[in-house]
Amino acid sequence: MKPHTSRWARTVALIAALAVVASCGLPRVGPNKREIFEGSVQRQGDAFVVAVNDRVTRATSVVPALGFSEAFKKARVVGSDTIQPGDTLGLTIWENVDDGLLAGETANSTLLEEVQVDGAGFVFVPYAGRIRAAGNTPEAIRGIITRKLADQTPDPQVQVRRLAGDGSTVSIVGAVGAQGVYAIERPTRTLSTMLARSGGITIEPEIAQITVIRGNMRSKIWFQDLYQHADFDIALRGGDRILVEEDSRAFTALGATGSQSRVTFESQTLSAVEALAQVGGLLTSSSDPTGVFVFRNEPDEIANTVLGRDDLQGAQRLVYVLDLTQPNGMFLARDFSIRDGDTLYVTEAPFTQWNKVIAAVTGTLGSVGTVSSGLDTLGGG
Repeated sequence: MKPHTSRWARTVALIAALAVVASCGLPRVGPNKREIFEGSVQRQGDAFVVAVNDRVTRATSVVPALGFSEAFKKARVVGSDTIQPGDTLGLTIWENVDDGLLAGETANSTLLEEVQVDGAGFVFVPYAGRIRAAGNTPEAIRGIITRKLADQTPDPQVQVRRLAGDGSTVSIVGAVGAQGVYAIERPTRTLSTMLARSGGITIEPEIAQITVIRGNMRSKIWFQDLYQHADFDIALRGGDRILVEEDSRAFTALGATGSQSRVTFESQTLSAVEALAQVGGLLTSSSDPTGVFVFRNEPDEIANTVLGRDDLQGAQRLVYVLDLTQPNGMFLARDFSIRDGDTLYVTEAPFTQWNKVIAAVTGTLGSVGTVSSGLDTLGGG
């Protein structure tokens, strides 16, 4: 009687387990290939599903274009001795008399430190009056002061030094060795030399971006391009703001990959193969190499080129399909560019779901068998 009851219990458990699996489904990482294709426009869905080929890789190979505008590149280097409003000067005046105009009884020289050039470009020097400084060199200012004092004190000797001031400084912030405000001097009149003066960048050069803000103008370049294109080493102007920051582009990896997360770019360009490598590659136990998908909102001009149409307007939802098992599949994945905001999704292999069904059924039967064994024991007791 007991063996018959046990067999009956296991049969009921098997039927119940299969019913649960069939009706409720199994845990999984996301949609399978069939479900993704069912959502295509060709099947009344809202996304275009496109198999990647050489033509598609060329049409979608878009890299962010960064570079300085002509206004930045054509600006001439500021003369290091040209005085500007906001600059600060240091003056020393020697007089050939014991009791001079400026010097005390026991001294024959007068030191005037931190004489700032006002907004109109003038400085005030005692007994010489207001003197036009902006646009002149320290040597020219020295001559003007000397002539004006010569009528009041015999053979005055004047020295003019240009100090750092508000009119000839730039601010540097972000990923540099030493953020701060720096004077534009003879060794630091260009972007590259000023970056070196601030201690250089502190992030990976491959993903470093430099933004220069000048008034209402703003331009950005890749750090590496600064040393590959001579015209990007622009001349600086007083008041420039320089920002050094890491590339903010990222993609999202989901599905049967080594890591499911938001991943930042590690280089200026990123291929599908490199993106998979960044997240640990495919899972040998569950990934389907024929089901690597890239979800993207494409601008209409690229979407029309990819689909061979000319009637699409506005951003379009495109799903690109990569089959790594094809003879040229790896080459296509190497050439296909990942862009900012992409979602990289890898489907599970069909046998993975089958294994889950078997595991669920056998696990259920094992649980039921344990319970029925326990009931048999209690009944015998």
